[in-house]
Amino acid sequence: MSPDGLGCEKLPAVLALLAATVFAACRPEAEPMMLGARPVRTIVAERNEASTPITLTGRIEAEDEVSLAFRISGRILESDLKLGDRVEAGQVVARLESQNELNTLRTARANLAAAEGQLTQARNNFERQDTLLKQGWTTRANHDQATQALQTAQAQLDAAEAQLKTAHDLVSFTELKADAPGTVTATGPNAGAVVQAGQMIVKLARKDGRDAVFDAPAQLLRLGAGDPEVTVSLTEDPSIVARGRVREIAPQADPVTRTFTVKVGLTEPPSAMRLGATVTGRMYGESHTAI
Repeated sequence: MSPDGLGCEKLPAVLALLAATVFAACRPEAEPMMLGARPVRTIVAERNEASTPITLTGRIEAEDEVSLAFRISGRILESDLKLGDRVEAGQVVARLESQNELNTLRTARANLAAAEGQLTQARNNFERQDTLLKQGWTTRANHDQATQALQTAQAQLDAAEAQLKTAHDLVSFTELKADAPGTVTATGPNAGAVVQAGQMIVKLARKDGRDAVFDAPAQLLRLGAGDPEVTVSLTEDPSIVARGRVREIAPQADPVTRTFTVKVGLTEPPSAMRLGATVTGRMYGESHTAI
């Protein structure tokens, strides 16, 4: 085959390649693909009032508690009350051995009887001397002596009556009585123990009011608002809720824990909030501006 024949055979292929190149160059450019707009969530920054939440764990106590104690020292003869017992006004809650006080009472009664006898004798003598003086049969000195004896006997009678009253009081002091109805929240020494005057024997909750009591550190007290509302719930059952306000803050910190006792007076507390129950209190501190 000659070179000219080879060139004629390749010519159609070259023309086809040129035509494809020219056709591709003449096609319009493809438009770029447009993506849809993506959604964006926005929020407007504003200044609002924010407050710091405060949570403490405490206990339920009676709003009005009183410690009952004997007014004299002695050995306890009877003290059978237990925690939770109900007492009525005038009910005897404890007794002391009263033998010594009864002996004192007997002595006072005897002294009173002797004083009454001496007063009767002195009065008779005075009346006799007074009659004799009016008739001129006695001297003024004897009459004055009879008058002095009468006054002395009267004073001795008054003293004996006072001693008898004191002896009666001492006997009554051997019985410890509740001054108002209430519930026993604490007990002291039992029967057989020797106690001093003023030593707590029984502690009573005298009213139905309830306080939620918390031990708060000083920094939390500084965060608290002026008169905040406190939400109190049972720790074991948070669905039982009561509300109240701070009614008392201890003026001095506990010497051991360095915390302050805060009492929250509860408004209509549910019956499930019994004395001694563990509760959780929540409140908010002073508000401040924040974004």
